[in-house]
Amino acid sequence: MIDLSIQGLVKSFEQGKNILDGLSFDVSSGERVGILGRNGAGKTTLFRILTGEILPDEGSITIAPGKRIGLISQIPVYPEGYTVEDVLKTAHLHIYELEEKMRKLAAKMAEGASEETMREYDLAAAEYERLNGYGADIERNRVANGLEIPSAMREQKFSELSGGEKTRVNLARLILEDTDILLLDEPTNHLDLKATEWLEDYLLRFRGTVLAISHDRYFLDRTVKRVIEIVDGKAEFYSGNYSFFVGEKRRRYEEQLKKYEKEQKELKRLDEAARRLYQWGTGNEALMKKSFAIRSRMERMEKTERPKAEKAMKIKFAERSFSGDEVLIIDGVSKSYGGRTLFSGLELIIEGGERVALIGDNGTGKSTLIKIIVGEETPDQGIIRKGPSVKTAYLPQIIKFKNPERSLLDTLLYSEKCTPQTARARLGSFRFSGEDVFKPVSALSGGEQSRLRLCMLMREEVNFLILDEPTNHIDIQSREWIEEALEAYGEALLFVSHDRYFVERFATRIWAIENGTITDFRGGFSEYREYVKRRDELSQNEKSREANKEETKKESKRKSSASNEKLLQKTEREIEKIEKELAEIENLCRLNASDYKKLMELDERKTQLYEELDSLYEKWEELSEAT
Repeated sequence: MIDLSIQGLVKSFEQGKNILDGLSFDVSSGERVGILGRNGAGKTTLFRILTGEILPDEGSITIAPGKRIGLISQIPVYPEGYTVEDVLKTAHLHIYELEEKMRKLAAKMAEGASEETMREYDLAAAEYERLNGYGADIERNRVANGLEIPSAMREQKFSELSGGEKTRVNLARLILEDTDILLLDEPTNHLDLKATEWLEDYLLRFRGTVLAISHDRYFLDRTVKRVIEIVDGKAEFYSGNYSFFVGEKRRRYEEQLKKYEKEQKELKRLDEAARRLYQWGTGNEALMKKSFAIRSRMERMEKTERPKAEKAMKIKFAERSFSGDEVLIIDGVSKSYGGRTLFSGLELIIEGGERVALIGDNGTGKSTLIKIIVGEETPDQGIIRKGPSVKTAYLPQIIKFKNPERSLLDTLLYSEKCTPQTARARLGSFRFSGEDVFKPVSALSGGEQSRLRLCMLMREEVNFLILDEPTNHIDIQSREWIEEALEAYGEALLFVSHDRYFVERFATRIWAIENGTITDFRGGFSEYREYVKRRDELSQNEKSREANKEETKKESKRKSSASNEKLLQKTEREIEKIEKELAEIENLCRLNASDYKKLMELDERKTQLYEELDSLYEKWEELSEAT
């Protein structure tokens, strides 16, 4: 069954330039499709058309009857004063309406229900159960916890959240709505590793249809089964995940290039043959006809276009030689905000040539630590020292320019004090060419601004490079170009990233920040994950052992208690028996009051019984306390 059919879609924002130019494809129910294409290819435009935010110039979109579409990047406007919890509850509005209806019907039935009222109540109750009304609160908590929306955030006003937090809440709301067709536009940009993996697991269980725009290669590999690449406004299809797409795209390029070169070789041979026949055929009608026949055959031949090879950015960091062992020393560093300790007593050293990935959940203090290292913030305690010959370059997570209204060319001229020719050459190597260099910096997308900042950084002679989320907001191709530049960079690198592919490729050491401390792991990301897995298993085993010990103690105590109970009952019976015998002796003493000899015997027996009774009372007290 087809959930979504797109036929002949055309959309233009500039006269004569179609961003979508006859885009056509179908998506079957339950498919997971990755929508790829370089920045500006029209991916987000397609999603905006699908949700009705903008209209196409031409073409049609057909959505299967009864199917609902939800877009993650599109954050609705909620009433003033709405908390995060109120926003999450909007996903279950129909459930709450049914609850109210059932309450009113129950009140009517209490007064004496008609058959019609009872039937209406039964229908409402069945619908309520179908929508999992009884488990709505549990499901809301599960999704909120998975996407790291804690109780404190759920009490906050939605309008006071950051853009990333709003995106997470909106994602949770759409998941709770159980949308039929889920459109994900860069869903992992504001998620840390734990939340990203939770989302991946959710999508693997999701029964609906998913279309995902993402530059996260691990995410695409895990979640999509088919790729549609938008190239020149049209769709190219790949029946596999991202890794399949990469290999198949390369294979198609090489196959098309080989076919093109073969055709060109044949055309050249035919051209030479036709030219020779024409030269020889002067006055010879048969040779002239053969020459014209060859030319006609050349025109009729189906010709393959030369495949376009992606233009690579010629980028390389200018390195500065480093002398010494220590690039960075973190000595007893602590930092708190509003009574909350982010980290304390950090003792770490980075040496020349090391590549350190700083990872951890959102809000653990990664960016704060980076800002302390580059001098944008000061620690509450401790010091940061750099080696005497260290030259640092820093790419922040949020890119800012002092004069965003300046053009790209002027920004580089003022910053680097270089000639216009040098500036244009450097901008060109970062794919800013032609009239683009005269655009104001403020008109650039987030990814383009990151690229411009990198263009400026790579001119500096550096031996300590610090990157905070360097691959956010840039397309896969740009990520690969940056990665190639980093491969050639041989000096110290410290970076924050949630891009698992990037961390895996570059980290030789992991700093994992959690609960105010940093685990310093010397090894790559895969090795670190294995270490964490083993550590968690050991921790779980230890907990299981402790639980078993505790259970054994409890069982032993229960058995001991049961045994003590029996002994206690036995002791009580023995005490009762002795007390009964003592009462009988007292009666005998009264009856034999004039028999001195008999009284001596009875008194001796009474003394013996009192000694036994004292011993039994002590035993009874011990058993009573132990039971």
